[in-house]
Amino acid sequence: MSNMAVVGLVAGMALGFAGYFGGFGAFVLVAALGAIGFVAGRFLDGDLEPGDLFRGRDRGDRRR
Repeated sequence: MSNMAVVGLVAGMALGFAGYFGGFGAFVLVAALGAIGFVAGRFLDGDLEPGDLFRGRDRGDRRR
C-alpha cells in the first residue's frame, strides 16, 4: 500500500466515525478541517503558493 493510500484510508475512517457518532455536523466539520489541513500541508511542502488559491484560471484571454 502506498503512503497516499494509507492517508486516504485514515481520512475516510475519520470521516466515517465523525458521521456515525457525531452526525452530519461533525462530518462536515471534520471534512472542512481536513481540507484546511491538506492545503496547509501543501503550502508547507512548497507545492502551493498563496496566490494560487486566488488567481483565476489562465485561459489564454486577457483580463479586463
